Amino acid sequence: MVRAFTNSKLNKISNRDLLILAAAVIVIAVIYLLASHFNYGIGFPLDDSWIHQTYARNLAQRGEWAFRPGIPSAGSTAPLWSALLAIGFLISLSPYIWTYFLGALTLFALAVVCEWAVRTLVDSYRPKFPWVGIFFAVEWHFAWAAMSGMETLFHGLIVTTALVLLMTNTHRYLTLGLLTGLAAWVRPDGLTLLGPVLMAILLNGQDTRSKLIAFVRYLIGFGSLFVPYLLFNLAIGGTPMPNTFYAKQAEYASWQTIPIFTRLGQMFLQLLVGPSLVLIPGVVGWLVKSIQQKMWGSLAAFIWCAGYLGMYISRLPVYQHGRYIMPAMPIFFLFGILAFAEFDKGKLFERYHWIGQLIWRASIVMLAAAFIFLGAQSYSQDVALIETEMVVTAKWVAANLPPDALIAAHDIGALGFFDEHALIDLAGLISPDVIPFIRDEPQLTNYLNQQGADYLIAFPGFYPEMTGGVEKVFETNSVVTLKYDEESMAVYLWKTP
Repeated sequence: MVRAFTNSKLNKISNRDLLILAAAVIVIAVIYLLASHFNYGIGFPLDDSWIHQTYARNLAQRGEWAFRPGIPSAGSTAPLWSALLAIGFLISLSPYIWTYFLGALTLFALAVVCEWAVRTLVDSYRPKFPWVGIFFAVEWHFAWAAMSGMETLFHGLIVTTALVLLMTNTHRYLTLGLLTGLAAWVRPDGLTLLGPVLMAILLNGQDTRSKLIAFVRYLIGFGSLFVPYLLFNLAIGGTPMPNTFYAKQAEYASWQTIPIFTRLGQMFLQLLVGPSLVLIPGVVGWLVKSIQQKMWGSLAAFIWCAGYLGMYISRLPVYQHGRYIMPAMPIFFLFGILAFAEFDKGKLFERYHWIGQLIWRASIVMLAAAFIFLGAQSYSQDVALIETEMVVTAKWVAANLPPDALIAAHDIGALGFFDEHALIDLAGLISPDVIPFIRDEPQLTNYLNQQGADYLIAFPGFYPEMTGGVEKVFETNSVVTLKYDEESMAVYLWKTP
């Protein structure tokens, strides 16, 4: 992918520039990992990261697509990402080294794609220093995602690559089809790429014949990867999509009742925390230019971005630094960067233009630099919370509970990796039968009684009815948790009537 974007004769990115971008990625990765190490220790900022590691380990060591050995399940949202992580177990570099390497490599590829995009779309952008790529390499959302162990940034890379190709009026519709199918293997919402690509085919085609040929090529590329994806999910879980596709929507149904303006406010708060705030005028400017000049590829990318953000805030909460909307951030930020690159070499304010240049440049540089460290601090706090709550609990359970105990838990990632007890997944990822009543505590109580659960692991505030009055056998009481004023995870003795 990187090679394809660096070999264009007109917009070639030199080996020197690639080394600069690689160095920027390495520096930002080291900063984040050092911050985590000195705050508490090396780990991942999400419990879900351990879900991928568990699937990857079982695939590498047992040849099974399973969370619990011998029990196939479709609980991984990102089969391709889990499969890539499995390589690390085959070469004995997992769970940490290989995962961080994949994240850093993805961040580097994203920086290269965005650098190439601006060189292609803005004729005046011929820098001696690849500052666009560096911006994307050090932007804190992307650095956090790169070191998270999650598929988030990988998905963002595939989506951004497809949309950048559309913005450059590519005719590689077979490639676009393959990218759309590949995106689905990383996250089901990769299917949203169908919209902008089909829009570009309809508006850019010269005649009906050329549109039909483009559509057929796109369909061949897409179908060659998407049909196996459907068959894979049907074979493993009995549904066309992973369990997470259905479970997350059911779990956060209450989010959908919150007023839309409140949800929009929360989304923009996450989207604009950092140097991205300075890019808003550029985003508007590039949209205006796209409309005026009928740049159908850019307009298709804009529509996709708006639709993607709208889809998520309508269904899922914008939490954990907006990780569900992070795949849309690269293209959103790119719109602003494109306008800034044009403005930087223009003469909009004539002899006073340098004032605007200075303000915009200084704002981006200062905010990007500040959030390198603020982002690293936030990352280290997230890692510390997961390590002292989920990981500590999982290791305690593995060492102290009877081997034949049946455990019910909402956060199963670390439990899956560090413990071997039988599990009831209250989030529905590997126990899809709980999805219809996923947030109904009375029904969950009956379900646990029917299944004969022995222990419940949860944060008390998440299941107040189920944990009220139940004997507590372990609580983390982590100093990290107390420091950040968070709730401690606990293990409860579940006594079935």
